[in-house]
Amino acid sequence: MLMKAASQSLTEQLSARFAERIRSRLLAPGARLPSVRLCAEQQGVSVSTVVAAYDQLLAQGLVVARKNRGFFVRDASLNAASTPGAKAPAAAHAGKHGPMQAADLAPLGAWSTASWMAARQAPVDATALIRGMFHKVSNKPQPGMGVFPPDWLETTFMPAAVRKVTSVSALRDFSLQYGEPMGDSGLRRALSQKLSALNVHAVPEQIITTVGATHALDIVSRTLLRAGDCVMVEEPGWAVEFARLDALGMRILPVPRRADGPDLEVMAQYCEIHQPKLFVSVSVFHNPTGYCLTPGSAHRVLQLAMQHNFHIVEDDTYSHLAPEHATRLCSLDGLQRTIYVSGFAKILAPGWRVGFMAAPPDLVERLLDTKLLATLTTPALLEKALAWCIDQGQLRRHAERIRTRLDAARARSVKLAIAHGCHFATEPAGLFGWVDTGVDTDALAQRMLDEGYLIAPGALFHAVRAPSTLMRINFATTQEAAFWKVFARLRDAVK
Repeated sequence: MLMKAASQSLTEQLSARFAERIRSRLLAPGARLPSVRLCAEQQGVSVSTVVAAYDQLLAQGLVVARKNRGFFVRDASLNAASTPGAKAPAAAHAGKHGPMQAADLAPLGAWSTASWMAARQAPVDATALIRGMFHKVSNKPQPGMGVFPPDWLETTFMPAAVRKVTSVSALRDFSLQYGEPMGDSGLRRALSQKLSALNVHAVPEQIITTVGATHALDIVSRTLLRAGDCVMVEEPGWAVEFARLDALGMRILPVPRRADGPDLEVMAQYCEIHQPKLFVSVSVFHNPTGYCLTPGSAHRVLQLAMQHNFHIVEDDTYSHLAPEHATRLCSLDGLQRTIYVSGFAKILAPGWRVGFMAAPPDLVERLLDTKLLATLTTPALLEKALAWCIDQGQLRRHAERIRTRLDAARARSVKLAIAHGCHFATEPAGLFGWVDTGVDTDALAQRMLDEGYLIAPGALFHAVRAPSTLMRINFATTQEAAFWKVFARLRDAVK
């Protein structure tokens, strides 16, 4: 709460609070500040104090005032683009590169024209999500986090693995020369064996290590796509993927994600009209819905890929949490038109940044060239340490412990969510829950932030920001009643 203090007035405290959130991107560009009266009620101050605080933010160039609408966080890129000689941002060319315009999508009868007109707006600012996820809001468990809490990932074998591969001579060799271009051969052999358990058959020569799974996705995009190409991406989906493709100048085609897989009718129409070059999919424990692909849907997606000549990137980031028999496109396709991507940040070591891809033989050299242009090689030391963890069975046992712990946390979190008036839009599964709160979660997010909780509003998981009553929760960080009590109180206040 704001405090009366001689050193700083209430106006200065309130202005500083909003300024800090804007600069740390907890308030994304374009976000609306609470109305003056609502903010006064929330913060327990007078209306004149809020007006004065907002005036300070205006003077600092952090917000803009829109007549009869309120105060909004200024988009620095748009501000720069308005200066003489500046280039317009990519979002201004939505019809050329960003989410498709209404006219482009008119044949898709399942979607209203009004919905597609919204695609003229800028896509979600995913960097705001990333900054927010890693900005220390408080010491409380954060429901919007996309990873396990650090104490869940603590192990004794990881330090042992690093010690194992860092003898004096080995450390000298790792430091004084580049590693293997495709990645450590020992790790690639271990990954080949690990993939075979998922019925994804890839020899070490088809595997390339990367700086995390996101890097692998970026390598694929830069290799197979050119600015203006159409890319199908599941929606709701990962905000970072929407923003990353938009930044590369791609035309984003949002494909609704259903319980059994992507909307095949929408995909088929996209293929006929726009000839997309790529489809990015999360088959197992889809983020944020938790859905898993069915064999029938997978078969039809692969048929479309063959018929219309596009590639599929299968992001299997949550493979360590899923059963081995889960349906994967790469397993059915045999890595012909599919590229498998995964990593170890979610399950083992976020800071190690080790990811990889398994690709069709005819694409390997092209993908490797793109990797070499961006990073030359990847750190051999951590790759060798990870190979040791896999070979010794440590990773497998660690993943089993995490799954058991997550199952218990999910049961507690689901029970608490339902008890506090929420319902799940999809069947709870995996790390995330897709929860319907009944209120605008963008508005709720700012109130929760005042209480030290960072939530992930539903708008973040769409190619175009739009009001949503949904939010994604992390089951590992929402199993305590304290969070849900605060949530219920503030949700009722928003109502």
